Amino acid sequence: MRRLLLSLVVLVAAIAGALYYFSTPDIPRSALVAKYATPPSQFVTLRDGARVHVHDRGPRTAPALVLIHGSNASLYTWEPWARRLDDALRVVTLDMQGHGLTGPVPSRDYSEQAMVRTVAEVAGRLGLARFAIGGNSMGGAVAARFVEEYPGRVTQLILVDAGGMPTEEGDRVPLAFRLARIPVLNQILLHVTPRELVIEGLDDAIVRKSVIDDAMIDRYWDFARMEGTREATLERFNLPRDDYVALHAGKIAVPTLVLWGEEDHLVPVEAGRMWAKTIRSARLIVYPATGHLPQEEMADKSAADVRTFLLATSRP
Repeated sequence: MRRLLLSLVVLVAAIAGALYYFSTPDIPRSALVAKYATPPSQFVTLRDGARVHVHDRGPRTAPALVLIHGSNASLYTWEPWARRLDDALRVVTLDMQGHGLTGPVPSRDYSEQAMVRTVAEVAGRLGLARFAIGGNSMGGAVAARFVEEYPGRVTQLILVDAGGMPTEEGDRVPLAFRLARIPVLNQILLHVTPRELVIEGLDDAIVRKSVIDDAMIDRYWDFARMEGTREATLERFNLPRDDYVALHAGKIAVPTLVLWGEEDHLVPVEAGRMWAKTIRSARLIVYPATGHLPQEEMADKSAADVRTFLLATSRP
């Protein structure tokens, strides 16, 4: 018994020592805001006290396009589109709660429904009555749910390798995503977030490796370590399954463009075909040799396809 107790003490000490050695401390929100909140960054304070980081660019009288990023990403994933579209569109991107410079929120509600409410409130604060909406991965599910809950406010829907459909999980789910769902073990992620974990996740998601650079890696890594964000991430990953989007997708009636990377190993292209089949007004475009982020991997082509789609389906 004493030997077993001694072994447990040694094991606990070893784990504690490893955590101390490999730990990556939180980064103060103020430090990240100072580093990344350059023009056109602004912060919109919501009724619940959340300060949402927003980019709002392009002519204020132009048709608006609101874009929602994916899980563990930020509004910066849309920079390639914003630079290519803001001559003719008002492009609004935002960091969802628990992400980017928005980070943790007072309500601690990181559910899909809460994100939809955030989009609605931010759009209202910016004076957007009706607009096109798009999303990638997690953000695709949020965008689709926004259309389902606020159909009168949306002109067009753009789904980019979107979540929300009950398809088989991809064959290269990032290690960080898998660890976040394992009870007890996931507590390590509150203290240890090595840069290599970010590199592995991006490498799994992106086929066209030329878009990955040190600036991208450091940005993902910095935002993951904002004070309170790691706790928010674990809370989000352990929320109950929500099938609302898939159950109501057949009711979506606005013109819809579905864009997908043919080699997406996180959300397989079969999900894109399911979206296109479920939404009667949908058109599907599949990009060869492309992964989970066509907006970054195929920026010129995907942005051009979005421009063509919005022009063709716009109504006076």
